[in-house]
Formats: sequence, C-alpha cells, structure tokens
Amino acid sequence: MDAKQLYQQLKKINEPKGYFFNENMEHTMFLVEGLIKNKNRYGYMCCPCRLAHEDIEADRDIICPCDYREPDVAEFGSCYCGLYVSKEWNREQIEHVYVPERRPVEKC
Repeated sequence: MDAKQLYQQLKKINEPKGYFFNENMEHTMFLVEGLIKNKNRYGYMCCPCRLAHEDIEADRDIICPCDYREPDVAEFGSCYCGLYVSKEWNREQIEHVYVPERRPVEKC
C-alpha cells in the first residue's frame, strides 16, 4: 500500500469519528509515509514521532491512532505529532499550540 492509498483509507475511517488530517499535506504525507515505514520495519504502524521498542505489546499505546490522540485533540485540537486534528484546528478557529507528550516516561 502506498501513502496515498493509506491516507484515503485512514481518512474514510477517522473523519466520521471527528478526527481530520492536518491540511498541511506535506506534513501529513510525511507522517503517513512514516507509518508505512514503521509497518514495514516493525510489523505495525506505530507513531512516527515516537521511539518504538520494536515490541508490539510495549508499543501498543503508540500504534496509530495512539491512545493519546483522543485527549490531545480534545484539549489542544491536534494530536502530539499533528497528524490528526479537529475541524476547528484546520480552520484556524483555535490556536495552534505545542502538544505535550502524554506517554508516561517509563514507556518512552
């Protein structure tokens, strides 16, 4: 599967749930390509913005969409890596701020 196909597949799944791709397509496609690289490397699509342990059980919380996406988007309008955002974030109706890492230190 190439990046455009994965983008379309994930868009179809996530938009009805209220999660949209960042409209900065250069940024978004870079991250989608990172998901594909991680799938090829580890066998699962872990977040390209975090270091993986190369163990699916240890990385389960960072398999995209990660466990932190929902609270990040709810609080900041964007997930940690900026792949998934709210409609308001894309429309610049809310401030684009740094999203702090929620993953516990012991898992990093």
